[in-house]
Amino acid sequence: MNLKKLGLAALLSIAALPALAQTQTIRIGATPGPHAQILEAVKPIAAKKGLDLKIVEFSDYVVPNTALAGGDIEANSFQNQPYLDNQVADRGFKIESVALTVNFPIGIYSKKHKSLDALPNGATISIPNDPTNGGRALLLLQDKGLIKLKDNVGFKPTPIDVTDNPKKIKFVEIEAAQGPRVLEDVDASVINTNYATAGGLDPVKDPIARENPKGPYVNLIAVRSEDKDKPWVKALVESYHTPEVKQFIEEKFKGSVLTSW
Repeated sequence: MNLKKLGLAALLSIAALPALAQTQTIRIGATPGPHAQILEAVKPIAAKKGLDLKIVEFSDYVVPNTALAGGDIEANSFQNQPYLDNQVADRGFKIESVALTVNFPIGIYSKKHKSLDALPNGATISIPNDPTNGGRALLLLQDKGLIKLKDNVGFKPTPIDVTDNPKKIKFVEIEAAQGPRVLEDVDASVINTNYATAGGLDPVKDPIARENPKGPYVNLIAVRSEDKDKPWVKALVESYHTPEVKQFIEEKFKGSVLTSW
């Protein structure tokens, strides 16, 4: 009897080996802060589906798509569709979105003024220097009535597209990650939520104005076009789109990050 049990245990162990061997390592790029933190919550769920997620952090918005296209990572989670479209058009990347993730309403922050109305004539406002987030910042400033942009300007306006600027605002274009660091040197700064959080700012309480969480700026998971139909992609998306991850986001970020599923 014991020998039979031993034999059965051995067979079960052997049967389990192929499942273990099928565990697949997936390197996924993210910017520091919420994107990386959310992926940490996804990681144990993905492990149950046979994925060993290795989160690779990038400190800017430029490198993650280059790394993905070059095969240094298998996926990334940091960008919205307008940004990806711009990168594909400019760089020829064969990268596609496979799932929507979260939205980070962008905010206008100031250490010198408590409202947009308090901004003086000739105020300096820093905006991200990449086309998509810089354009997003200008669209926010237009939405709040500070400037007007050319008609039909799309998602990538630049300061030269400003047609009306009553307060004669001066725009300072900087790396997106530098937004919190220049707050002492400018009247206001338009800062993405992940960099605001990393810089010790509260994206719900601290902005003097905040983007309406509508429109095309929901973030996404991107993979190489050749990989989009692979089983691991489906498993990754299913792991992200779970009640457990939604609950983590709601409890951790308390309204500064909004889920899109």
